[in-house]
Amino acid sequence: MARASGGESVLSKHLRVLGTFEAAVPFLTLTEISDRAGLAPSTAHRIVAELEHEGLLERLPDRTYRLGIRLWELACRTPGALGLRELARPYLQAVHARVRQHIQLAVLSGTEVLFLDRLSVRDAVVNATLIGGRIPVHASSSGLVMLAHAGPAVLEEVLSKPMHRFTPHTITTERELRAMLRRVRADGWAVTDGHIHEESRGIAVPVYGAHNDVIAAIGLVVPNDDVPVLGHIELLSHAAREISVALRAAYLPTGHPSATPGGRFRPLVNSSLKSMEYLESISVSRGA
Repeated sequence: MARASGGESVLSKHLRVLGTFEAAVPFLTLTEISDRAGLAPSTAHRIVAELEHEGLLERLPDRTYRLGIRLWELACRTPGALGLRELARPYLQAVHARVRQHIQLAVLSGTEVLFLDRLSVRDAVVNATLIGGRIPVHASSSGLVMLAHAGPAVLEEVLSKPMHRFTPHTITTERELRAMLRRVRADGWAVTDGHIHEESRGIAVPVYGAHNDVIAAIGLVVPNDDVPVLGHIELLSHAAREISVALRAAYLPTGHPSATPGGRFRPLVNSSLKSMEYLESISVSRGA
């Protein structure tokens, strides 16, 4: 891979430019991109022009830029994220219909939680998550569930950095974190009362993948009150089991020891069975 004179790869600089855009800052001028990316104006101008040419950035009439629609197109082909999201959506909807607060689907990304999906109602309690947004793993119930089943290297990386305190209840010390992870492993779920916002309670359970490893978490954000959590945990646990069954059916080929009978890989999981069979037949004929 080509590298600039400073040792940074060309790809890294392109990704740094794309990373300047945030949910709260979706439109940026060229000068703002240059400043936020820490690049010389001439370098930023060249990279932005290349990204615009490829459809990864779009220039608006007021001369600001936004992320391009091609990024969404490429992301939709990612079975590890959107395939999981589409498989999980019916089960998230079922829980949401019962609870009527926030339910969300998350994966572990480094030392952060990346949220793939979320269902909410307008009068629900405070929730800091966005679809495509991130939260430090130590502060989130979903993050704690996944961290409890991650390798020791991930935990050591979390402990090597200061843990941000959102409220007086946020875990911020190694002793607190290790104790919480032991509890999560023993219980099979995580409950965080007021760790990100004092009015909110997070409840999460793990989602096991086709090979029986924890690949995600589903969680609720509900009012931090005296309502017992076991009912919510039972709803989430049932949904997580159903998602795991769907993952095995979709991603393990027929004949695999752990495959669901009749299951086989289907890259398009958010359509009807007849539609998927039709699209598969088209793919076969095109390949032939």
